[in-house]
Order: sequence, then structure tokens, then C-alpha cells
Amino acid sequence: MAEAQNIPVGSATAGSIAVAAESTVATRMSAPPSFDVGDFPVPHGREEEWRFTPLERLRGLHDGTATATGEGVKVDVQAPEGVTVETVGRDDARLGKAGTPVDRVAAQAYSSFEKASVVTVPKEAVLTEPIRIAVHGEGGVAYGHQVIELGAFAEAVVVIDHTGDAVLAANVDCILGDGAKLTVVSIQDWDDKAVHVGQHNALIGRDATFKSFVVTFGGDLVRLHPRVAYTGTGGEAELFGLYFTDAGQHQEHRLLVDHNVPHCKSNVVYKGALQGDDAHAVWIGDVLIEAQAEGTDTYEMNRNLVLTDGARVDSVPNLEIETGEIVGAGHASATGRFDDEQLFYLMARGIPEQEARRLVVLGFFAELVQQIGVADLQERLIAKIEEELEAAVA
Repeated sequence: MAEAQNIPVGSATAGSIAVAAESTVATRMSAPPSFDVGDFPVPHGREEEWRFTPLERLRGLHDGTATATGEGVKVDVQAPEGVTVETVGRDDARLGKAGTPVDRVAAQAYSSFEKASVVTVPKEAVLTEPIRIAVHGEGGVAYGHQVIELGAFAEAVVVIDHTGDAVLAANVDCILGDGAKLTVVSIQDWDDKAVHVGQHNALIGRDATFKSFVVTFGGDLVRLHPRVAYTGTGGEAELFGLYFTDAGQHQEHRLLVDHNVPHCKSNVVYKGALQGDDAHAVWIGDVLIEAQAEGTDTYEMNRNLVLTDGARVDSVPNLEIETGEIVGAGHASATGRFDDEQLFYLMARGIPEQEARRLVVLGFFAELVQQIGVADLQERLIAKIEEELEAAVA
């Protein structure tokens, strides 16, 4: 298993495949998953799963001192005809079905929400318009839970858009029936002082396809934990991420793909750009291929582009294999500055340096943005990237 490390600017690392006799993926070193907050000790920052996170900036989410307020967040769901949108109590059987909290904040979120939102797409329904979930922070502390469930052979795109100012701990559960196809785009476009910690669970049915896009721009601190598991053979998961970390921001994405059944696929690609003093991005990518998961095909990659001095990246790909009967498995991580040859090529053709840098960054992210498939969203994200670059020049 790759050892966690701080990758200096200009260096590159590539993980090698590790074969282990027992499960030692980093995120599994902590207490076992649990819905009970009491099963998780208050973190002190020395734990493997917390050592990159500035705990003092969590505003009490990690130690129980953050109390929910009435003006925390406002949630609005816009769904096409045929989709069921419900507000349910804590006793609803669908809550927690996709996954169990794996750290104290996720358990605190599960224990503290009063009402949950459940969006259900009936079997065989094929939506032509996205389901849009707007989460707007109104300055307070909030705990939340969102469930997205697709029936067998249903197809849908869900956009979860986070804006405003809040201290939010929230879990998102995605449940895919057999043959279903779900794309979830989670956008973190918070105001500068917001804090957002969340666990995203996806439970993928037989021959189902799950595609996730995590896009992080705003907030003082954002820490997200996407997790994937399978319930039947033939499941496929693609996890894409895009983050632009500015001065003083902490953006942390910790992934786990658990190949727990045979003949499933996964592909992980996260890309980030950083600029400004004390900009800090953390990416932890864990893939576990369990002993019974023969025929697995998986790959994960993280690439980071450092635009200025003073930024820091911690990128740790982990791959654990408990069976030799697989189709393929690999992982890689790379962090560096602009490619001087690319800049020279563009500038030699009369393009000014700042414009050349803008084109390089846009090209770096374009591969991911174009795969979202929602035109207005793609335009918004490209515009946001350009806005970030203009701010750096100013």
C-alpha cells in the first residue's frame, strides 16, 4: 500500500500495485463503520484519516459542539414529472441503506438530522431533464441526509448545488436498482467562510452504471468522502472530480471503491488546480478488491496543477488486492507546474503568456467537464474556472 506523503511542487509519483493478505486500506484502520457517534473517538489530528485536516477549522463538527440552528440551510428540489420527492422521518427504511458512516462527522450528521429528503425514480423511467437539488446556506449550522433511489433500468441525472454560507455536515445515499443508470453532479460553490463535510455512498445493483462528478470551488474547508460498493455482478462506477483551490482554502476528497462482488468495473479520475498562499488540496484514493471479487477491472488517477508558489498538495493513491484473478488494476498520482513546452508552443504562435496559461488550465479540466452532459452546467463550470484564473491575475 502506498505510504501517505506530501508531494512537493514539480514532482510526480506513480503508485504500484500492492498485494495484501488482509484488509489494511487506510480508511479501514479507524473504528468500524457505525451509525453511533459514540463509537468514534473525538479526533485529535494524529489519526491517519484526520492528519491532513485542520480540525480547528471544522467549527465543532468533529467534537459535538456544533449545534444545529434554524437558519442553517434551505433545500429546494426540482424534479421532472414522474419523480417522487418526499420528506421523511428518521425511521424510514431507506435511510442508511447505501452505506454506514465511517468517521465521527458522518455519524454525527446521521444522528443529528430531523428530516431527510428522498428522491425516487420509478423503474424503467428514463428522465430527459436533470433533477436539481439546491442546497443554500443561510449562515447557520445544519445536519442533513439525502437519498436518491433509482428503480430497475431507470436512468437519471441529479445535480446537487451547494451555495451560500453554512457549517454543514450531510450524507448522500445513492441506491441503484439492477440495470439502472445514475449520474450525480455535486457542486460545492460555497461562499468563502463555509464549511462542508459529507459522506457520499453509492450502492450499485447488478449491471447498473453509476457516474459521479464532484466539483469543488468555494468554502473555507470542504471535506468529502465518496464511497462505492456493489450488490451484483456487472456493475460499473466512474468517479470524476474537479477542484480549484485558492489561497487559504482546504479542499479534501477521500474516496473508497470497495469491489466486493465479482466482475465489476471502476474508474476514478480527479484533477485539481491550486493557487495562492496556503492553498491546500488533499486527495486520498482507496480501492479495495476483496477476495471474492474475481474479474475486477479498476484504475484510479489524480493529477494536480500548481499555479503559484505557496500551495500544497497531498495525494495518496492506495490499491489493495486480495485475489489474483482480476482483469486489471492500477493507480497513479502526479503533481506539477505548467508544462513549459506547452507554454512555449502557444507563446511562439503569438499568444500572450497569461492567455496561454488560461488555455492550458482550461484544457486540463475540459476532459472532465465535457463528460457531465448537461450543457448549462458545463458552461457554468468553464465560466467559473475562468473567473478563478482572472482573480489570480488581478
